[in-house]
Amino acid sequence: MSNARRLTVLGVTAALAGSLMAVPAAARTAAPRPGPAVPGSTPAKTPVAVGYGGAVASVDADASAAGIAVLRKGGNAVDAAVATAAALGVTEPYSAGVGGGGYFVYYDARTKTIRTLDGRETAPRTATKDLFLENGKPIPFDDAVTSGLSVGTPGTPATWDSALKKWGSRSLAQVLKPAEQLAAKGFTVDPTFRKQTADNEARFRDFPATAALFLPGGKLPVVGSTLKNPDLARTYQELGRKGVGALYHGAIGRDVVRTVQRPPVRAGSTRKIRPGALTTADLAAYRTLGHAPTHTTYRGLDVYGIAPSSSGGTSVAEALNILEKSDLSHLTEKQFLHRYIEASRIAFADRGRWVGDPAYENVPVKGLTSKRFAASRECLINDGKALTSPLAPGDPRHPTPCGTTGPAAPTTYEGENTTHLTVADKWGNIVSYTLTIEQTGGSGITVPGRGFLLNNELTDFSFAPANPAVHDPNLPGPGKRPRSSISPTIVLRHGTPVLALGSPGGATIITTVLQTLVNHLDRGMPLVDAIAAPRASQRNAAATELEPALWDSPLRKQLEALGHSFKLNPEIGAATGVQRLPDGRWLAAAEKVRRGGGSAMVVHPAP
Repeated sequence: MSNARRLTVLGVTAALAGSLMAVPAAARTAAPRPGPAVPGSTPAKTPVAVGYGGAVASVDADASAAGIAVLRKGGNAVDAAVATAAALGVTEPYSAGVGGGGYFVYYDARTKTIRTLDGRETAPRTATKDLFLENGKPIPFDDAVTSGLSVGTPGTPATWDSALKKWGSRSLAQVLKPAEQLAAKGFTVDPTFRKQTADNEARFRDFPATAALFLPGGKLPVVGSTLKNPDLARTYQELGRKGVGALYHGAIGRDVVRTVQRPPVRAGSTRKIRPGALTTADLAAYRTLGHAPTHTTYRGLDVYGIAPSSSGGTSVAEALNILEKSDLSHLTEKQFLHRYIEASRIAFADRGRWVGDPAYENVPVKGLTSKRFAASRECLINDGKALTSPLAPGDPRHPTPCGTTGPAAPTTYEGENTTHLTVADKWGNIVSYTLTIEQTGGSGITVPGRGFLLNNELTDFSFAPANPAVHDPNLPGPGKRPRSSISPTIVLRHGTPVLALGSPGGATIITTVLQTLVNHLDRGMPLVDAIAAPRASQRNAAATELEPALWDSPLRKQLEALGHSFKLNPEIGAATGVQRLPDGRWLAAAEKVRRGGGSAMVVHPAP
């Protein structure tokens, strides 16, 4: 989002009055130093802020400000994370919200432990492996996206409730209040929001509730105009007053089920909208899960991530273990990118074969994250020649040097939207939280009278095995959670925080987090520069995706000479992170340019 966003929640702006978002000297050219916020003003976006009392980094200034306001009033990192996420449901409604799900990773400073919540959406209990098949063939992907068939049971409200009850210090009503006011008073439309709306205009017009909300007066929202969402304000108010039972056992949930089973389509629409089978029983049965985090060590640090049903933690850990065999700090840029690309390729080959919902699949997490398995796969890398994809997987249960098991299968498609936030508080607690409704705009279906879009998360399942000869752990099933690439990550040194990080971007999340980590830890880039650096994403595909700066670089031809193939991707990921500095200050970092730039804030700036 761009700097056109203005904060209109008077309570939040008042809480921010008089504060300055500190920017280290090295980053001051990236954004102007903002002055005191006043009611009705635009909070300036800055990609980096340093200070005490806690920090918030997200893609949006309104959302970051909501989190900072909670921290300033004595809330902890969990309280602020939920407040930030709820505000993103207002200003980033095409990426996340009540109708979606996500993964929450929490560092408890008192116990020096990492806890997680799996808030992934689930398939209806009637779903089978043939969910997306008709006449024995997969239905067109675009048809599945815009349908009730693709809607999973939302996990976001349950995640907020579980996190607050386990680790928070404020009530759900208290932390939803800034977002409720923001939805009622409105936010300023910026170029990114308008473009995302334009990209979805045709399908949004087919759903009257969606068109009424996001196409005011039947037209695209104008940059600089104020977009209000009174229905969402009332939904937040109801959730705050009645609790999340209003969705999982009450009237909000009944409205969700009615919308999924009978999508309200405009008269005259020629779009074929398939209904879904979600029921109130599916909602009532939903639970967040508290799996142990994934863990590996890297150059003396402890790296924690989210366990399956996401593949993020296992894949980042495996790739790091492979790269640890190389001294990345002394490699040329060509050598570094070659090794990074190959480690990503290998990790995705293994992800595709082994990772799915652990309630349905025997996922060898310890094997995938082990040094022994990484060593057996690292020896596949040849510094003089690129591997080719699809690459066959290895067997983490029985690693053999340079070994593979069975035929290869290509990586299935995964949508590239989502949003991420990272929060720290004055006590040293940290949250790394990625939430999503899948595609930009999710299913395109807004629940009438409720103000939020429904996810299309079930399209993250494989519609059919990518290779019938290879077991696919990610086929649909009753109550099953589709595999994700979400990768909220926290890095510790002897139990003390070093940094936390995450990104949106579908399957590119894994490579974005991986590349940012090695940029910072191995290549010595400041965190904000490690986030801003041009990205490459290899996902066991024939071609590695490159952002324009790498596409236009001489490095591309140097790597092509090794046998790499490339294709252009205008933008990969949109990371945010926080870092604990040696003197006790927090550094919050976000994108400088991607998605219009991010918003990093601290409670008490101290350059």
